[in-house]
Amino acid sequence: MASEGILLGMGNPLLDISAVVDQDFLKKYDLQLNNAILAEDKHLPMYEELASNPNVEYIAGGATQNSIRVAQWMLQVPGATSYMGSIGKDKYGEEMKKNSKLAGVNVHYYEDESAPTGTCGVCVVGGERSLIANLAAANCYKVEHLKRPENWALVEKAKYFYIAGFFLTVSPESIQLVAEHADANNKVFSMNLSAPFICEFFKDVQEKVLPYMDYVFGNETEARTFSKVHGWETDDVEQIALKISEWPKAGARKRITVITQGADPVVVAEDGKVKKFPVILLPKEKLVDTNGAGDAFVGGFLSQLVQEKPIEDCVKAGCYAANVIIQRSGCTYPEKPDFN
Repeated sequence: MASEGILLGMGNPLLDISAVVDQDFLKKYDLQLNNAILAEDKHLPMYEELASNPNVEYIAGGATQNSIRVAQWMLQVPGATSYMGSIGKDKYGEEMKKNSKLAGVNVHYYEDESAPTGTCGVCVVGGERSLIANLAAANCYKVEHLKRPENWALVEKAKYFYIAGFFLTVSPESIQLVAEHADANNKVFSMNLSAPFICEFFKDVQEKVLPYMDYVFGNETEARTFSKVHGWETDDVEQIALKISEWPKAGARKRITVITQGADPVVVAEDGKVKKFPVILLPKEKLVDTNGAGDAFVGGFLSQLVQEKPIEDCVKAGCYAANVIIQRSGCTYPEKPDFN
């Protein structure tokens, strides 16, 4: 049974503005499927265009928040999870607070006076997604918020931490603080490679915190980008997972690398060995969209990890959660999980 506050996430809370579009739309805004980027000026009109789409949906998102909400759903223990990030003082921010409380997550948002709540454009074509994040208030998170006694209490209480790589662009200082706390107190610290651009353009901050990571999550594209950036000259996901797991490590625990590959098996590198786990295959006609699939996998995985279940069970729960989420729009789920 998971105790209250056992898992803490920190990240960029974003409201997903999701709509089914076509190839011309992607071309117009210079977007690639299965990619995640930060919005530039040329993307700003796109949010209005998505919002005017008759099938538009607004869903509380942001990678870490998705994973934490899914872990919370899988655990079914009120307040087992906590989350911090920055929102604006506006209707989207209020919506986000309401959403998270309903999900049972204990959220401690920093509320920024000057910027609107961040949004993420989710462009869906044939079930695949392209993500364009306009961080806005999410980019304003300050380490001072983390240091406030009522917030640091969440860090003290948690035994497991999860932070998506996207937060490296916002508050590496906050990440470092939590990573060092986890190391000093023998707690479990995990992160995600999150996107090719993080591995490419935030390489230094990523490398600085990598020694503290007990678990590294990612997908095959991110793993290959990581390999390229570090001059490893291999595209073999199993080899890359091994090399990431063997990166120098703080603390006594050995690092475990977990790489998802869409419909192909999940690769787990641990202690110099690689194991592969098949995913639950889904007929194409049942696929709604892959938005949140990777986040859901991590959420499912963490829900078993915090209960000290073996790695097989963690992966199985990750695959279950991802399978549920890809049959629905965005990172949403039914009332109760059906996992055993």
